[in-house]
Amino acid sequence: MKPWEVSDELWALIEPLLPQRQRRFRHPGRKRLDDRLALQGILFVLHTGIAWEHLPQELGYGSGMTCWRRLAEWNKAGVWQRLHEVLLDRLRAADALDFSRAAVDSSQIRALKGGPQTGPSPVDRGRPGSKHHLITEATGIPLAIILTGANRNDVTQLRPLLDAIPKVRGKRGRPRQRPDVVLADRGYDHDKYRRLVRELQIRPLIARRGTEHGSGLGKQRWVVEQTFALLHAFRRLRIRWEVRADIHEAFLKLACALICWRRLTSLR
Repeated sequence: MKPWEVSDELWALIEPLLPQRQRRFRHPGRKRLDDRLALQGILFVLHTGIAWEHLPQELGYGSGMTCWRRLAEWNKAGVWQRLHEVLLDRLRAADALDFSRAAVDSSQIRALKGGPQTGPSPVDRGRPGSKHHLITEATGIPLAIILTGANRNDVTQLRPLLDAIPKVRGKRGRPRQRPDVVLADRGYDHDKYRRLVRELQIRPLIARRGTEHGSGLGKQRWVVEQTFALLHAFRRLRIRWEVRADIHEAFLKLACALICWRRLTSLR
């Protein structure tokens, strides 16, 4: 099976999350493209990085514009966020989530067409860029991701990332939302933000600036780098081609859900 083809098992999870649209009886117009085929067209673009207008018609996934509209429509309806949450619930039910610690980091990409949530990149000669801010649990499963301009300081997104972690169910009792410890590199070294993290009853373990390397955090924090590698294996996420920030965010959330799905299927 090709990576952009949707299995019956995955479709059984996604289909109930999609908004239902009633077809008009009078003047119904052209029949709407099947949702599963539209999703496969979206995944084809996400995996290959191809432009929407170059989506091969012979694959039967409809036009690129149709798939683009469906991606935006479903993102607005919260489908990708809910899919991510459903998969996190299933991972917790399978004892595959470790909230004993979490790791945060960021990654910069070029934004060739500009748009909201872009800014001059300090590591790319001031060219327009965006930044992915990611938090994972102890084994590298993505919990939340945020898009900002490339000039946004990493530490400013530490508290928003922790707040963006959904309430993860899957077991009896209260949902789990907060890790016990959060690990971060020197870019997050600021006492003000340590206090903000402690307010959530989370212990911050953040490397200090000016100290020698070898703090030992890298032995636990490497998982977030691994997850970034998985995210950027989706070619559409290596460069931001979308002017609209919500479209790029939709791709990010969908990619996080797919990483969770792969982890879930690997447990069987």
